[in-house]
Amino acid sequence: MEDNERRDGQEEIFSKKIRAGKRTYFFDVKSTKGNDYFITITESKKRMEDGTYIKHKIFLYKEDFNKFAEALNETVNHVKTELMPEYDFTEFERQSYDSWNESSNA
Repeated sequence: MEDNERRDGQEEIFSKKIRAGKRTYFFDVKSTKGNDYFITITESKKRMEDGTYIKHKIFLYKEDFNKFAEALNETVNHVKTELMPEYDFTEFERQSYDSWNESSNA
């Protein structure tokens, strides 16, 4: 079995990991045996009580990509422009860049 192929027949094509404080988000592109593609979005959070990880997963299929991206962008923009217009969201850009560099140099 190849490294990027799982036992359930789904092949992982692309993966992006985002560390965000106590949470980690994974954006994975996978393919099926029938050469179709879908995205999984996983939130992983470590429980302090016992050190186990709690995971929540969303499966996003190609027919919903555009609607999902549009709704996500609209929602984020609403928070930024309508609810928190005075807030400087650029403070997170440097932090994200630093975190990305730490994880890719490890």
